[in-house]
Amino acid sequence: MPLKQRLFQAGIATVAAGALAALLMAAYVFLFLVPTLPEINALTEYRPKIPLRIYTSDHVLIGEFGEERRDFVPIADMPPVMKNAIIAIEDSDFYLHDGVDFGGLVRAALVNLRNSRSQGASTITMQVARNFLLTRQKTYTRKIQEILLARKIEEQLSKDKILELYMNQIYLGERAYGFGTAARVYFGKAIHDVTTAEAAMLAGLPKAPATANPIVNPKRATERQQYILKRMRDLGYITPAEYARAAQEKLKIKREANRFGTHAEYAAEWVRQQLYAQFKDEIYTSGLTVYTTLRQKDQDAAYEAVRRGVLDYERRHGYRGPEANITLPSDKESRQQAIDEALIKYPNSGNLKSAVVTAASTKSVRAEMLSGEPIQITGEGLRFAAGALSPKASSRKRIKPGAVIRVIQDAKKRWAITQLPEVGAAFVAMDAQDGAIRAMVGGFDFALNKFDHVTQAWRQPGSTIKPFIYSAALEKGFWPGSMIEDEPLTGVIGENGREWNPGNDDGQYQGPVTMRTGLKRSRNLVSIRLLRDITPPYARDYLTRFGFDAERHPANLTMTLGTGSTTPLQMAGAYAVFANGGYQVAPYLIRKIVNGRGEVLSEAQPQQAGDENLRVLDTRNAFIMDSMLRDVTHSGTGYLAGQRLNRRDIAGKTGTTNDTVDGWFAGYGGNIVAVTWMGYDTPKSLGGREFGSTLALPIWVDYMRTALRGQPDSLPAMPNGIVQLNDDFLYQEYVASAEQSMDRGSIGGFLDRLFGTPAAPNRENEMELRRQQEMYGG
Repeated sequence: MPLKQRLFQAGIATVAAGALAALLMAAYVFLFLVPTLPEINALTEYRPKIPLRIYTSDHVLIGEFGEERRDFVPIADMPPVMKNAIIAIEDSDFYLHDGVDFGGLVRAALVNLRNSRSQGASTITMQVARNFLLTRQKTYTRKIQEILLARKIEEQLSKDKILELYMNQIYLGERAYGFGTAARVYFGKAIHDVTTAEAAMLAGLPKAPATANPIVNPKRATERQQYILKRMRDLGYITPAEYARAAQEKLKIKREANRFGTHAEYAAEWVRQQLYAQFKDEIYTSGLTVYTTLRQKDQDAAYEAVRRGVLDYERRHGYRGPEANITLPSDKESRQQAIDEALIKYPNSGNLKSAVVTAASTKSVRAEMLSGEPIQITGEGLRFAAGALSPKASSRKRIKPGAVIRVIQDAKKRWAITQLPEVGAAFVAMDAQDGAIRAMVGGFDFALNKFDHVTQAWRQPGSTIKPFIYSAALEKGFWPGSMIEDEPLTGVIGENGREWNPGNDDGQYQGPVTMRTGLKRSRNLVSIRLLRDITPPYARDYLTRFGFDAERHPANLTMTLGTGSTTPLQMAGAYAVFANGGYQVAPYLIRKIVNGRGEVLSEAQPQQAGDENLRVLDTRNAFIMDSMLRDVTHSGTGYLAGQRLNRRDIAGKTGTTNDTVDGWFAGYGGNIVAVTWMGYDTPKSLGGREFGSTLALPIWVDYMRTALRGQPDSLPAMPNGIVQLNDDFLYQEYVASAEQSMDRGSIGGFLDRLFGTPAAPNRENEMELRRQQEMYGG
């Protein structure tokens, strides 16, 4: 057979085979693929999974809960520069084709034949089909399904709607879905505020969101961004001048650690728990928004005050040694890998950075952080850990090459060795008038210890419980001028019915002192005698007026020394009764809950001081107790508060439990009630030279200095039904009995008037006051 005829027959066979293949392919597509294509209801009825977001009262984000971070942004609100950046890199003919770029498919197929690495040619519409309706498995069947679905999508949805779906659904790294969320996660701003350079950076994320985003790999992300900027210029989306400016712009990437506006992790978690109890798993996907009562300024001040107070305590009690020790390989690459692996196990805690020591002597320490930054510590920066640099230091405590340590930088950029605290702490502040929580810090670092000491730590209150016993005594006819014996008691029945012989730790007693002095100087024997006279059952029931749980306090005389248990939050609510004139208002954190459609689901209707239905304390009682608590902060164990804040309306009480296991300060001023606590989760002594005034009070003062700035003093007016006797206050109906009592026992010229000369403290109080003076001056 001639060659020409053979070639003709071969051609006919090829065409026939091609036609048959096309026919079979068409049959496969229309008989098997088309009937099994998923419906596109997921697109036409798009319901994005929006996480729970929690804000302060001044709209600062403090928490986000959900598997996906997502903000839905309508296409009309997407800035043109963002849309243009995406189209430039993903699908420059998006508004021209009908869902499929067949020329691009052919080019990609030819490239795939020449290279082992596959190249896609998916349009934005095809990507929408894949992201919403298909798997990401790379097969020819899936590609055909993409094409078919893309055509179907284009028939039912507008181009803008398709682009809207793409821009809100696509994954962009760091658990961020959609460009609105990515702008907030990477740059800390709304999508409509992004610059051209930022838009180009975001547009480059879809290609490799997990491994080439600006947090994980800034170099690769920048290379991609620069390429996109060139595409935008070449396509005419930006001018050459705009390109030049954008290419040189230095981007400020927002790291994971500071993506929230303030540190309120404990508060955010408490809100999450309350919402989960009500809405279950729906909270993670339905787009609920919660506005709390917190204020950013107050929360910032509380967080910094707790951190400073805890670190001050750590510095007073010495360096414990490195957190770990690793072997440093000799070759550079292995050495760097060992350092990185070690530091990942010991993440930073705010401004406390982890570092691995590379060289150490008594004069200098060199170390390297996870960022690769080398640092050098000298001079004052070594003082805290000087003992650990000595050749005589134990192997466990010694700082040497390979030691994992903590460092902190001061305002002058000088590094110093510090350590991660072991002690726990809590702080809460609330509005005394309506119970709105303004600041809440449940511990030093939520990432290290998620136990919330504000709401979950039931601890002995120590002497912070005494004002409530004194308040109960006022209702039984006592007054601040009542003389109480500060002398030993014997044969007293204490806990478990056993005999109890309470006394002062130093064995010294002052004899008769006024009730005002007893509280100001926190005299144990005075409090015990008061409780004995009014009876423990009466006092225990009386505590419930302030929100305490009666069953958590012993029905015996040890109650007045704080052997029961309470939380800092409960204590704040209790002191609010003194601060607001006698009303019990419930502390609350959630102000408003809004659903994904912007509808208000619930809004707090807080109780208000002044509502007589909430009165639990005679206004006269609240006034007298306020005067006594102000004495504590101006000439008693809490004098640091009055001295440092220089306000007449500062009132409160220190608290220190046996062996200084717990340190407290509870007080108020300017209608703000705040409580601070410090102690170990596994109870142990905080140190023999520590008191509530050295542990908790400095944190309280630190916060109040910010919270009360610019506010005038707020002093209560003396209510009706109070008279003055010997320069002190008492109920009018008790004047006669008070005078009879004074006739029976000489008061000796009442030395302890309001803001008057304090009675001589015993040695324990002298130690406490001297310790404060050593620490804080004055």
